[in-house]
Amino acid sequence: MPELVAEEQPQILRYQIGYAIPPKKLKDFLGTTLLDYTKQRGIDLIQIDLTKPLAQQGPFHCILHKLYSQDWAQLKLDQYTSENPHKPVFDPPHLVHRLHNRSSMLDAITHFKTTCKNATVSVPKQVVIDVNDVNAIDQISSTLRFPIIAKPLIVDGTMHSHELCLVFDREGLKTLNAPVVLQEFVNHGGVVFKVYVAGDHVTCVKRRSLPDITEEKAKTLKGTVPFSLISNVSVQDENDIEKAETPPKGLITEMGKALREGTGLNLFNVDVIRDGEDCGRYYVVDVNYFPGYSKLPSYESFVTGFLLDCLQNKTTK
Repeated sequence: MPELVAEEQPQILRYQIGYAIPPKKLKDFLGTTLLDYTKQRGIDLIQIDLTKPLAQQGPFHCILHKLYSQDWAQLKLDQYTSENPHKPVFDPPHLVHRLHNRSSMLDAITHFKTTCKNATVSVPKQVVIDVNDVNAIDQISSTLRFPIIAKPLIVDGTMHSHELCLVFDREGLKTLNAPVVLQEFVNHGGVVFKVYVAGDHVTCVKRRSLPDITEEKAKTLKGTVPFSLISNVSVQDENDIEKAETPPKGLITEMGKALREGTGLNLFNVDVIRDGEDCGRYYVVDVNYFPGYSKLPSYESFVTGFLLDCLQNKTTK
């Protein structure tokens, strides 16, 4: 009787992706659902030890990170990318750095020309104040219309970089600590459209935003008011947010592609508002690197699709 020989099982190709993400950001990106989802599709997500050089870890097929300059240096990320050109890092530190400065963060959108009919995309009027200067305040008062959004110039992951406020008059401007970016506030129906990008994968969700401020109301407000206080006193019907029409899919896709090409980045989201007086006019007010994708419905497939594209060299730069 012939001897039975067990058939050799085909070996499943597995990928190892290292991730360097601060502990407070882990829940927003990973979570057990993404770990399980990627594992079933041949991807092992491995946490990188920030106290050790990358050369002592891995090997990795590619790396994801949500780091700032001080962490890049400690991890020697720049050195790793130069020594391992075929093992992509998402995203290159020198490109991410542009999004850490609100003066340069929106540069890519200034050249964006949409092909969607009856739609325009631009940036609200804004100026940068590097130092506290009375003369600069006078110039701002004649350049921008109140109310004005004041944002810290540098985005460094600290609480301070997220301390935004609305300024209603010249006296309010005097209380700001430079450097800051001042951006003209645009009424937008209390809804912000968050466009998430992961390589070629682009999607859009609606979120609550600052309420509209009428000219009459603006005249009664003085000084500055932090965003948190405005949000707390704002009572907005969730149905109004649900009823808000999402920007055309073609526009969202175009915008994601243009910003990806303009910034050279793969992982980011864009805060977009629609002008309350012109439904065809959109403004990009912020670009955030490596956002909390877990806030997206079915984010596991969205992120995993990008990772598989990267590993198979389909979409990465």
